[in-house]
Amino acid sequence: MSLIQDWLLAPFAHEFMLRGLAIAVMVGFVCAVLSCILVLKGWSLMGDAVSHAVLPGIVLAHIASLPLALGAFAAGLTCAFGIGYLKENSRVKEDTVMGIVFSGMFALGLVLFVKVDSDQHLMHILFGNMLGVTWADIAETALIALPVAGIMLAKRRDFLLHAFDPAHARAIGLPVRALHFGLLAMLALTIVAALKAVGIILVVAMLIAPGAIGYLTTRRFDLMLLVAIAAAVLSSVFGTILSFHLDVATGPCIVVVQAVIFLAALARSLLKTRKLVTAQPI
Repeated sequence: MSLIQDWLLAPFAHEFMLRGLAIAVMVGFVCAVLSCILVLKGWSLMGDAVSHAVLPGIVLAHIASLPLALGAFAAGLTCAFGIGYLKENSRVKEDTVMGIVFSGMFALGLVLFVKVDSDQHLMHILFGNMLGVTWADIAETALIALPVAGIMLAKRRDFLLHAFDPAHARAIGLPVRALHFGLLAMLALTIVAALKAVGIILVVAMLIAPGAIGYLTTRRFDLMLLVAIAAAVLSSVFGTILSFHLDVATGPCIVVVQAVIFLAALARSLLKTRKLVTAQPI
C-alpha cells in the first residue's frame, strides 16, 4: 500500500508537477463539458478546424505585440464564421469546407511562423508545454475556462435542443442564431484556454474523447456530462502521474489514457449490445 501511495504522490513533491496537474484538470474539465455538445451535434471536425486555424492568429498577435490569446481567439472565430459563410453560399459540403479552411489557415500560420523571428517554440504551440506553465498562465487559463464551463453548464438544455432540433428551438422562442454563434465562440475560447497546456493538435482529442466516452456509457445527457467530466479529470490525473514515471510528455500521455478509457467504454457498449441481441427470443 505504501508503494502505491509513493507512486501516486511522488510526482507532486515537485511544484512544476502541481502546476501541470492544475492546468490539466482545468482544461480537461472545460473540454469535457463542451465535448458532449460537439459530439451530439456532430461538430467534432469543427473543433479540429478551429484548433488548427488559430496558428496564424498567434503569429500575427506576436508581430503586433498583442496577447497571443487574443490573436488565437480572433483567428478561431474567423475560421468558424468563414466555414459557416462558405457552407451557406456554396454547393460544397460542410466537411469539405472545414478541411479546406483549416488546412489553408494552418499552412498560412506555418509560413508566417517560419518567416517571423520569434522566441516561441513551434513544438510548444503544436503540442503544448504543460510542465512549463507558470501560476500566471494557470490564472489566465482559469479566467477563460471557468466562465466558459459555467455558461455551457447553465445553458446546456438550450444548446442540447439547438443541437437536435433547431426548428423546434426557434418555434419555442430560443435565439437559435445566438446559440449557434455562441457555441462557436465557446469553442474558440476553449481552444485558447487549452493552448499552453496541450497545444493546437492535442486539444482536438480532448474536445472529442470525453464526449464520446459519455455517449457510449449512457443515454441521459446530464449523466453523459458527469461521465465525460470524470473521464477527462481522471485521465488528466493519471496521465500526469504516468508522464512523470515514464519520463514522457504530459499532454500526449493524457490523450493516450483518454484513448484507453474510450476503448474500454466501447468494449463495454459492444458487449452490452451483444447480450441484448442474444437475449431476444427468435
